[in-house]
Amino acid sequence: MISVASLDPLGVMLFAATGALAASRKQLDLMGFVFLATVTGIGGGTVRDLILGVPVFWVEDPLPVILCAATAVLVYFSAHLIEYRYRWLLWCDAVALAAYGVLGAVKGEAETGSAVIAVVMAALTGSFGGILRDVLANEPSVLLRREIYVTAPVAGGAVFVAVTAAGAGQWVAVAAGVAVAFAIRAGAIGLGWSLPVYRSRPGRPVGGSGDRSDGRSDGA
Repeated sequence: MISVASLDPLGVMLFAATGALAASRKQLDLMGFVFLATVTGIGGGTVRDLILGVPVFWVEDPLPVILCAATAVLVYFSAHLIEYRYRWLLWCDAVALAAYGVLGAVKGEAETGSAVIAVVMAALTGSFGGILRDVLANEPSVLLRREIYVTAPVAGGAVFVAVTAAGAGQWVAVAAGVAVAFAIRAGAIGLGWSLPVYRSRPGRPVGGSGDRSDGRSDGA
């Protein structure tokens, strides 16, 4: 039976495609496409492996780097056929975010046996490549947008952990986690879903009625 880990190259290629599409929006040369696609494709997995203290996946097997480069070349010669490239970038990123995030949870749980670490690895693996892409391409960071982003792989990782703990098979848990993560991110893209944000409030005026002469406030 095919292992869940065998899906890693698909997640890498999907993220690489988003990096290459970002390069097309910036009208970079072919090497710019390859660089941005590779950094995006392997970024999240690299951070995951470094934190877990395991061999970095693309150093152990360079196939992911080759796939990133091949994806970049393909997008370089075909991006002009895609009229709404930014929408393609968003939806490719949504699929990669969901799938690669849950695969990060799989590896995190396998290496540590911890549900908490699995969810953290889902967040890092799923989102870090996109964050690097936006920084390098000088695009508005996904972290600074109103719609949900990091929450999606966190939810997907949590569902994976919960379904696994309930005794379901790994493939079932992965499918459930990916479905939840993608649904949340799709709702953010298509319906503008967002979480409540912090609203700053004016501080208590100095010397106001709520302040005592001894420096203690009436508030709790």
